[in-house]
Amino acid sequence: MSSRLNVAVIGAGYWGPNLARNFRASSEWNLAAICDLDLERARRVADSVGGVPITASLDEVLHDPMVDAVAIATPARTHHPIVLAALDAGKHVIVEKPLADTRERGVEMVERARENGLVLMADHTYCYTPAVLKIRELIEEGALGDILFVDSVRINLGLIQPDVDVFWDLAPHDLSIMDFILPGGLDVTSVSAHGSDPLSTGKACIGYLAMPLTSGGIAHVHVNWLSPTKIRQMVIGGTKRTLVWDDLNPQQRVSVYDRGVDLALQSKETADTRAANISYRLGDTWAPALPEREALANVASEFAAAIREERPARTSGESGLRVLSVLEAASASLGAYGAPSSVASYIKEVQEA
Repeated sequence: MSSRLNVAVIGAGYWGPNLARNFRASSEWNLAAICDLDLERARRVADSVGGVPITASLDEVLHDPMVDAVAIATPARTHHPIVLAALDAGKHVIVEKPLADTRERGVEMVERARENGLVLMADHTYCYTPAVLKIRELIEEGALGDILFVDSVRINLGLIQPDVDVFWDLAPHDLSIMDFILPGGLDVTSVSAHGSDPLSTGKACIGYLAMPLTSGGIAHVHVNWLSPTKIRQMVIGGTKRTLVWDDLNPQQRVSVYDRGVDLALQSKETADTRAANISYRLGDTWAPALPEREALANVASEFAAAIREERPARTSGESGLRVLSVLEAASASLGAYGAPSSVASYIKEVQEA
């Protein structure tokens, strides 16, 4: 398969124009169509990328033998029927986060893609930013050592969503990044979720997730629609080094600190083991150079590579399912006033799927 692949973008709302622009600019794709129930909105997107066919008919797109794949940028509640229809029509699929609005529907989508031998990719865009790709590389090569903790903050004075709470709106970004960079993926044993609704909207507007990792570390996520300041930061602590990713600092997005606590092994005969077992390490700080490339350009390239190489995408449907599993466990914990909700059964099902 050496020629360009043909893709249609389904949904011309918030995210669809970004997908259309990057597929149009890619040397690996032809943008075949923009599909949206609002033809005028579809026309505006088509005109913005130099003109492509538009349609309001999903069936027309799915029955076009020239279309190899579809990129779905519609509300999460619509993902399940559209994805299944596309897979049954023999189209490869990339779908905006979250993969689906329930884990059960997500499982059906992943199984259908596997049965049909097609690529189902989750558009976890942050995973394809130069910063996150570098973080994954550093963790893989052991630069941080064993991971002890991940602390992520994603807060701003943002749009209160009408159909989902702050966990389902913002946390998929952080959870998908953790699944991408951590050895073994998002392998958590349980989730404790605490949320607050100070505006009486009927849904959590401020939320905290705590997740023990099976490796022995812990992950924490803070999401908030009501903060007057915008913060996008993740701190990853390891036995060797600590990494800080500040997505709002273009001059130095990633910093690596050779600082931490060393737990020295000591004989039980030592007189005062409480004071002698701990030492503090203060070393250098450095910032790795990052290439400049739009994340969605990397997404488009990865989608094409997965199709051509007949392999799962780096952010596969299974990755999307792991994120859904944690979100559903978080909802269960929130309903139980913060009591831990087990994710083990969900993760086991994903791994066996």
